[in-house]
Amino acid sequence: MTDESPWLVVGLGNPGKEYAGNRHNVGFMVADLLASRVDAKFGRSKRAHAEVAEGRLGFGGPKLVLIKPLTYMNLSGAPVVSLSQFFKVPVSNVIAVHDELDVPYGQIRAKRGGGEGGHNGLRSMSKSLASKEYARVRFGIGRPPGRQDAADYVLSDFSGAERKELEFLVDRAADVVEAVVLEGVEWAQNKYHGG
Repeated sequence: MTDESPWLVVGLGNPGKEYAGNRHNVGFMVADLLASRVDAKFGRSKRAHAEVAEGRLGFGGPKLVLIKPLTYMNLSGAPVVSLSQFFKVPVSNVIAVHDELDVPYGQIRAKRGGGEGGHNGLRSMSKSLASKEYARVRFGIGRPPGRQDAADYVLSDFSGAERKELEFLVDRAADVVEAVVLEGVEWAQNKYHGG
């Protein structure tokens, strides 16, 4: 791996307007914000069932390849592996941005490797990449209230109270992605895990 290796940032979500505001789609929201930060526009990939945007993080900085798989969550791995091979991105430079039931709402966590916690998008990525050693930026959505099924909960929209903070939290998650790229996972953990 060289310093010139690009970074593949995978915003996990489901395509289609009916899913756009779902908790499960926060990865798409973060990817959209990162694209605007690097002045890039998403377009349909000819190589994989995904939308792709390319840009640099700062003047002459690392190259980011932002992707939003259009396969639905449980098949996200196929476009990820196809595009990581095309752009020659090592697994160590892949970052998945996803919703996380095991982290309270309002908290963003970075980590490298580990399990998938029942997240179908991560499970598909790990299987397709034949590795779990990619970085993750975990956007806390908390556990469903009462007896609500987790699958229904992740496919529901953020509540009115949550939406008041959502823009700030998406912004923070994008900051964490940039920190992982520029400084590494441990540095991002030290800076952002306080809150």
